[in-house]
Amino acid sequence: DLTPQVQATYTLGWWQNDSVSTVSSYLRNAAGNPVYSGNVNIGGMRYNLANTDLNPSRGDQEHWLHGLSLKTKTGGEWDWELAASLYDYGKDITRAPTVAVPTALSGGAGRITDMNGTGWHTLDLRGQWRPGLAQGQHEVSFGYHYDRYVLDTLVSDTSNWIAGSAGARRSAFAGKTEMHAIYAQDAWKFVRDWKLTLGGRIEHWQAFDGSISNQTTTLGYEERNETFFSPKAALSFQASPVWALRASLARAYRMPTVAELYQGSINVNTIVNNDPNLKPEKALTGELTAERDLGNGLLRATLFQENAEDALYSQTNVTVTPNVTNIQNIDKIRTRGLELVYQGMDVGIAGLDLTGSITYADSEIMKNDKAPSTVGNKQPRVPNWRTTLAATYRQSDRLSYTLAGRYSGRQYNTLTNSDINPNTYGGTSSFVVIDARVHYKVAKQWKAALGVDNLNNRRYFVAHPYPQRTVV
Repeated sequence: DLTPQVQATYTLGWWQNDSVSTVSSYLRNAAGNPVYSGNVNIGGMRYNLANTDLNPSRGDQEHWLHGLSLKTKTGGEWDWELAASLYDYGKDITRAPTVAVPTALSGGAGRITDMNGTGWHTLDLRGQWRPGLAQGQHEVSFGYHYDRYVLDTLVSDTSNWIAGSAGARRSAFAGKTEMHAIYAQDAWKFVRDWKLTLGGRIEHWQAFDGSISNQTTTLGYEERNETFFSPKAALSFQASPVWALRASLARAYRMPTVAELYQGSINVNTIVNNDPNLKPEKALTGELTAERDLGNGLLRATLFQENAEDALYSQTNVTVTPNVTNIQNIDKIRTRGLELVYQGMDVGIAGLDLTGSITYADSEIMKNDKAPSTVGNKQPRVPNWRTTLAATYRQSDRLSYTLAGRYSGRQYNTLTNSDINPNTYGGTSSFVVIDARVHYKVAKQWKAALGVDNLNNRRYFVAHPYPQRTVV
């Protein structure tokens, strides 16, 4: 706190990872020895197992995050904030062999992937103006946003994948994206009990310095510059002292990332496996909300619908020969649903707080010209049902107990909805997970907590396995 009204915050994040991945083949030859490469016969069918299909690897990574913010908190006519961040791949090395196991276990030829130089930085300037504060008729928000993302990937050959130095270039991917945006909105209480919020955001986005390389050739991409406008509107009505109604509608864009644009390969001097001309995702989202003040709590119901166009997903384009699998635009996805939320304090007895929600979402692929068979399928990672429930008992001002539960229904990882076994690596499970925690305020500046996440020790997956019972 620089002054009672001005606060500065600096955040330093450090992430370090050393990984060693080994493999163990279930395939056996006639002598009972494990098989890691070559031609194999399974059920009378011949398959060719490449040297890299069962591949060990090693990683050495160190990333740094810096965050800085400076803001006022007067609550008066003017408030402002400055926020900046920097994320740096200080070290990001992955090593893998090109020779088969078991030879690879002791070394041999391989490749080194170096992503040093990849990262991003952002800047946000925000302001709030509350003219005529006593009347509270207007609250104006405005600001400026900037970000730059950098991709820098070099894949090199090495004579010893475990400890050798990088040799000749095998491939490389590079590129940058940059965004400048300004926004403004006004929340206007134009008559008693009515408030209209209108806002807009103008974004200018560009992609540049994109290139892709193989051993001998580097090809560049054309620079892209695009400008978008995202409007929003919301109308709220305090229908009675206990009922509030709200309707809102907004348009938003999500630009393709630098990796989605430029991570690919070269084949006969032609760029493949990525699309530098990807369109941005466009979403039109609306909702209707009703809130009921219960005195000691709040009950909210929300109807929502989102129409997304050109959604960015990895899929196989079956309209070209040979088929191409990469990040592509999905023409249209529609999501609609209902959410109910409850928050209550001192429910039934003093000190017992309850919160809960239940959400139903029907998310369907409506049009996908590059893979027509997916039309009518569910959007990946959007379950039909999600629920949460948490109870906190405040025994005293210092001591409290919390028990919480989470449920997620069946969902898919693929646009084809072909991952039909959800309870295994690569699948996405439905789950019920219970968490518990005890919280104690030791003194004014000190707090202590003991908790158990996934108390019921549920074994479930979202592509990878989630942690089971965990003490915190």
